[in-house]
Amino acid sequence: MYLEIVTPEATLFSGDVTSVAVPGVDGEFQMLDNHAPIVSILGKGNVKIYGDVKIDKAYASKFSKGEKGETVLPISSGTVEMNNNKVIILAD
Repeated sequence: MYLEIVTPEATLFSGDVTSVAVPGVDGEFQMLDNHAPIVSILGKGNVKIYGDVKIDKAYASKFSKGEKGETVLPISSGTVEMNNNKVIILAD
């Protein structure tokens, strides 16, 4: 599936991933390939990206590696939309 992470400053990431977990306001949830369409509000927490992730050097300082090798981006709030195997995260 294709993932885009957009902030007011820039598009931090765009590319193919295996799955992504996000901090929903009612708890973390994960989306895999061909997940049902969804729109949700995000709370404070970590976006966890799974797969062979290549981060642009200009934004690498915003990301870290998690315990299971996932790429982690802390956010304070945002929204997520998944439709037609494309995930767009608008994050603060």
